[in-house]
Amino acid sequence: MFGMEPWALALALAVTGFAGFVKGAVGFAMPMIMMSAFGSFLSAETALALLILPTVVTNIAQAFRQGWRAAWDSVQKYRLHIAMLVIFIPISAQFVRFIPQGWMYGLLGVPIVGFAALQLAGRSLAISIRHQRRAEAGLGIIGGLYGGISGIWGPPLLVYLLSTGAGKEETVRVQGVVFLISAVMLLGAHLASGVLNALTLPVSALMMVPAMVGMWLGFRLQDRLNPARFRRWTLVLLALTGLNLLRRALGA
Repeated sequence: MFGMEPWALALALAVTGFAGFVKGAVGFAMPMIMMSAFGSFLSAETALALLILPTVVTNIAQAFRQGWRAAWDSVQKYRLHIAMLVIFIPISAQFVRFIPQGWMYGLLGVPIVGFAALQLAGRSLAISIRHQRRAEAGLGIIGGLYGGISGIWGPPLLVYLLSTGAGKEETVRVQGVVFLISAVMLLGAHLASGVLNALTLPVSALMMVPAMVGMWLGFRLQDRLNPARFRRWTLVLLALTGLNLLRRALGA
């Protein structure tokens, strides 16, 4: 069935539904959950193919949940960060074969875990208003440099949003806008590379169904979370993302 054993297909559908639920609740972590779980029973190339279309459609839903005007306002407000990502992802991608990915995972994972731990411990790391534009550009550059090499560009954006005190709706919407742009770039790249092909494209399309069902349920939870609890759960998942990067850096 779609070139997969029935049990593997059923497990992939369940994982995708759960990943969609988490993304609906806090706005991120879907690719991390899917890749981490898929890696235990699928090849890396198949795992990547399966997450591409669900990532695109869930980010569309996330970015435009409050309407296209709100999404466009987010593009305008965070255009500097977005521009840095668009510029530096293709630049750093040229060096993917020359820089050990383990180093990159470790260098990104350590500060992310440290930031999340300090925030969870009640230590404020707010960015001063007069430094916000520089921080936005700097974290965009970092996200772009890491993204081109490792495929991970979300954590620096989340650090920026948490450090500037962005509200719950804005945090989720901005992530959706930025991740949608990145996901479309990824879709185009892998239609060209052959990762998405006649065999993998239909099953990736099938994964959109549990992803959207899970996301709808996650949205319902997100709406019930007060800002403080939403922030805490976001920090917990950010810490887990950093720990996962450290695991990958150590080759676990």
